[in-house]
This record gives sequence, structure tokens and C-alpha cells, in this order.
Amino acid sequence: MRATLQTKTSPDLLNAPILPTLKKMTIPMIFGMITLMMFNIVDTFFISLLGTEPLAAVSFTFPVTFTVISLAIGLGIGTSAVIAKALGSNKLEEARFDASMALLIAVVMVLCLSLLGYVLINPIFTLLGASEQVLPFIHDYMSVWFIGSVFLITPMVGNSVLRASGDTTTPSIVMGGAGLINAVLDPMLIFGFGPIPALGIQGAAIASVIAWSVAVVIILYLLAVKKRLLSLKAKKQTAISSIRKILKIGLPAAGANMLTPIAMAIMTMLVAFHGPEAVAAFGVGSRIESIASLVVLALSMTLPPFISQNFGAGKLGRVKEAYTTTLKFVMIWQFIIYLVLIACAGVISQLFGKEQVVIDVIQLFIYILPLSYGFQGVIILSNSSFNALHKPMNALFLSVIRLFIFYIPFAYLGNELAGLKGLLIGAAIGNVFTGIVAYKWFMKELNAISNQPIKECHA
Repeated sequence: MRATLQTKTSPDLLNAPILPTLKKMTIPMIFGMITLMMFNIVDTFFISLLGTEPLAAVSFTFPVTFTVISLAIGLGIGTSAVIAKALGSNKLEEARFDASMALLIAVVMVLCLSLLGYVLINPIFTLLGASEQVLPFIHDYMSVWFIGSVFLITPMVGNSVLRASGDTTTPSIVMGGAGLINAVLDPMLIFGFGPIPALGIQGAAIASVIAWSVAVVIILYLLAVKKRLLSLKAKKQTAISSIRKILKIGLPAAGANMLTPIAMAIMTMLVAFHGPEAVAAFGVGSRIESIASLVVLALSMTLPPFISQNFGAGKLGRVKEAYTTTLKFVMIWQFIIYLVLIACAGVISQLFGKEQVVIDVIQLFIYILPLSYGFQGVIILSNSSFNALHKPMNALFLSVIRLFIFYIPFAYLGNELAGLKGLLIGAAIGNVFTGIVAYKWFMKELNAISNQPIKECHA
């Protein structure tokens, strides 16, 4: 009899119909991410009320905070791939032990990275181009963020354990709950409330840390007590072998994710030549991109467990159909999102821009870059699918190709030829070229694994 972690919130990933299964897994993730991202937008809105310099300060922090988050994401990807394959191969105790080791290694690695970042706050952001006026705001925010970052990564990796078993509802509730707490605390700590003094931009960071801390308590209770998904009974493996399995996928995945903030840092440096107003607008654009890519990001968390479990069970036909059908949907969906953004460009830019220069740049961003988000979705899903097939180096190389052969070079060339507008057009073209490469490469690899002809899959 097959051992399983399946619950009422965990569909049968190996036998249930593919599209209904992916839909059942993805919809809770979408709602959870909508809740969380809307609260992030609220966070940006409250900070924008403090002025252009605090908003620019937060924009400068994105590449650095995302570096730490990328490590957690990478470890989560490794955790999900290893556990989901073990479940597909009917190895329940191995999956539980791997989950415990994943949480341990994540805490240790993020603590080390955050400590280094805390010590080097001023040199890092000076290198990124932060001015003397913006640097104090950055220090206020990041000194708190680095200290509390360990409370962010623990629920992130814990949620990966739940998703590996097919449970996407619980992670969504945890994400949404943390976002709600953050949104409630933001205005109280930023502007002051009763005996609570106005802490400004530092209050936004403190609100986030408090929200993450609550999420840690909840996720550890769920994993250890409620769902019993953690165990220190190693049986046929050791802690070293378990950690090695996770890091074999997790480190390349983290490396691939860390390339994104490096690219963001370079892009921020390019944008910084156009002034702090442009940096502030570009930061708002990055938040808009997260919202616009919401469904893609949700699928990047639900498609890999499906692929990994079926890969572990040897059902590669289901892997092919899930991948190709998902990409078709994403291309259509992202074009619809682009049309919506164009229609709302005026309202969005007026909401977050307090100066005309900022408003103009936000609108320029919306008109150009989101047109390539369908291809960006292909890249993201191909990358996560490579990791699900336990091919992390392919995913890493794909990220290198995207960022350093297409995205940044094309953006730089566009900036040289046509300024900020050219930069955005170049970045969009880079997404298109990389999306084509990603699809062809993944299908070639999958075809080689399965030794089956690639067939057109229908929804």
C-alpha cells in the first residue's frame, strides 16, 4: 500500500486528471498571493506618503532583500523537489526527515548571509548608487530587516514542504495571514498610533518582522504537530546525505534566483543615472510586475510538485501534458493582463506618483515591459520545471542566459540608444528571446528523458 501525505487539501497528483488537479492546487495559491501582494502594495503606498526619498530608499533595497529571499526560495525549491520525488517513489519517512533537514540548513545559511549584509549595509548601498540623502533611510529599514530575515525564510521553506505533498491551501492561508498582520501594523508603526511613536520607514520593517514571526509559530506547529511532516528518524540516510540532496538542487536554484537581484541591481544602477525620481518609479514598476505575474508565480509553486511526483513515479506523459498546457494558458493570460494594465495606467501612476516625473516613468514602464510578461512566464515555469526534474544546472544556465546574454545586454544597449525608454524596450526584447530558448530547451530535455516523441497537448 502506497504511503502518502495526502489530506483533504492534497489532491492525488499521480492519478487525478491533470488540468483539474493543477487548477485545484493553483487557485488557493493565487488567492494567498493576491492577499499578500495587495498588502505589499499597501506597504508601498504608506511609504510613498513619507516622500520620494523614502520610496527611493525602499526601491534600492529590493536587490539586496531579494538576494536573501532568493536563497530561501532556492532551498525551498530543493526541498520541494526532493520531498515530492520521495513521495512519488513511496518513501514517506525519507520525505519527513528531508523536511527537517531543510528547515535546519535554511536557518543556518540565511543567518550567515544576513549577518554579512548587516555589517556591510553602507558599502553595499553606496555601491548601488544610493545618495547621501537616501542612505539614512536605507540604513533604518535594512538594519531591522536583516535582523528579522530568519523569521521570513522559515515559513517559506515550511510552505515548500506542504506544497510538495500537494497541499497549497494551507500555505496560502499562512501567506495571507502574515500579509494581513503586516498591513494592519504598517500605518500604526510608520505614522504612530496612541503610545506608539512614529517610526517612519523603520516602522515598515518592524511590521514585516512581527508578521513573519507569527507565521513562523504557525508553520512550525502545522508541520510538527498538526500534519506530522517532520521527523528526525533517518533510517537509511544520514543528515549529511539528506542535506546534500537538498543542496544539490537548492544551491543552483538559489544561485539562479540570486542572479535576479544582481540583474535588478544593475538595472537600478542604469536607472539611477536618470535621477532618484526614475528609481522611485522603477521600484513601483517592480511591484506592478509582481502583481501582473501573480498567476505565473502561483503556477511556479504548484507545477513543480506535480512534475516531481510524476517524475518519481515514472509518469512522464503527465509531465509533458502539464508543462505544455500550462504554457499555452500563461501566454494568453499574460496578454490579457497587459491590456488591463494599459487601461489602468493612468490610475496606477497617479496613485503611486506624487511628482510628474515619477508618474511619467511609471506609465512608460506599464506601456512597454508588461508586453513581454507572457515570455517571462515561459522562462519562470521552464526554470521551475527543470528543478522539478532534478536538473538544477539547466535551470541555473537558463537564468544566466536570460539575464546576462539577453536581458541586461539588450537593456543596456537600449539605454545607450534611446535612454530610459530604450532600456525598457531592450529588457522586453530580452524576455522574448529567452522565452523561446527556454521552451525549446525544456522540451528537448524532456523528450530525451522519456524517449517519446513530443506531441501537441490540448487543454
